[in-house]
Parts: sequence; structure tokens; C-alpha cells
Amino acid sequence: MSMKLSDYAKQHGVRYEAAWRWFRDGKIQGRQVGAHTILIDEPARTASPATATTVIYTCVSSAENKANLDTQAERLVAYCAARGYQVSKVVKEIGSGVNDNRPKFLALLADPKVGRIVIERKDRGTRFGFRYIETLLHTYGREIEVVNQAEHGTEDLLSDLTNIVYSFCVRLYGQRHAKRQTERLVQELEADHAPG
Repeated sequence: MSMKLSDYAKQHGVRYEAAWRWFRDGKIQGRQVGAHTILIDEPARTASPATATTVIYTCVSSAENKANLDTQAERLVAYCAARGYQVSKVVKEIGSGVNDNRPKFLALLADPKVGRIVIERKDRGTRFGFRYIETLLHTYGREIEVVNQAEHGTEDLLSDLTNIVYSFCVRLYGQRHAKRQTERLVQELEADHAPG
């Protein structure tokens, strides 16, 4: 089934210019008909996740935890092998689950050839709105599989909370004062959380 590029852009919630760049760069398949019409070939929505291309996505929130990327990858490779998945690639990225602009993760979500994304915990994909990602992928016959459903640790939550507070402080107080405000709030939170 084919559709016009403008319709494709609307359906996928992107601007026409972004969809045109994807077409130009070969990220979406289509053909040009005449001088001004581009028809996009929609992928079949009946692709079976059992035979889908599997990609492992590992993520840590800061460069300090970079060593954990390799151990995460090893655990997920072993998990996929036990399930009989053929892993085509392992993607490693540094970025908080609160950050919605992680290029490697966004590329995986946008790539229709990736049928299954395997992550260790939900917060490796996103801290908020995981269900939206899961539903959207399922709509296109794709899936995101979470290995460990257990809740995450206090350190990760504190890091994400710091990122959220910093983001709001930048909006409220401007760039210069945001760092000081964030540090003050984190100190207060840590003092309240300290045993004693």
C-alpha cells in the first residue's frame, strides 16, 4: 500500500520536511511520481515479532555509569540467546530516561526494520509514558520487550528528579540561576532522605 508523503508525515506526527529528509536519506521506502509527488510504501503491519529483527538497547543515565553498559549488554545477549532471538545489533547510549532526545533510541523507534527492541528495564526506554511507546510499536507489528520488571533504585530516581527540577528551574529562573537552585533543592531532598 502506498500513500503520499504529506499523508505519511501527518500519520506519523512529523513535519513534511522531516519525512522528506527521511525519504531522501533512504530511511523510508518510496518512489517519486512526476515532479512533485512522492509515494511512500507502507510496511506491512502483520510482521510477526517472532521472526522480527531484534536489537538490544542499553542505556545508563551518566558517564560515571558507562562501565554498566557492557554488563547490561552481556545480560541482554544471554537473555536473547535463551529465548532464541537472533540479535542483529547492540546499541549503547548514555542518557537519562527523562531525556526524550536520545538519538540512538529515537533511531531504533523510527526504523521499521527493527521488529523487537529488548531493554533491561522500562526506565531504560523512558521514565514516563512507556505505555505510549509500547502501544505505538504494537500498532505497527513491532514490540519492545522489558527483561526486568522490578522497580529501579533510589539513585536513578534521584538523578531523574534532579534532571526534572533542573529543567523547570531553567524555565523559571534562567540558565544562570538554575544550577544553584537545583543544587539547593537536591541538598534539601538528600537531607530529608538521610537516615537519622
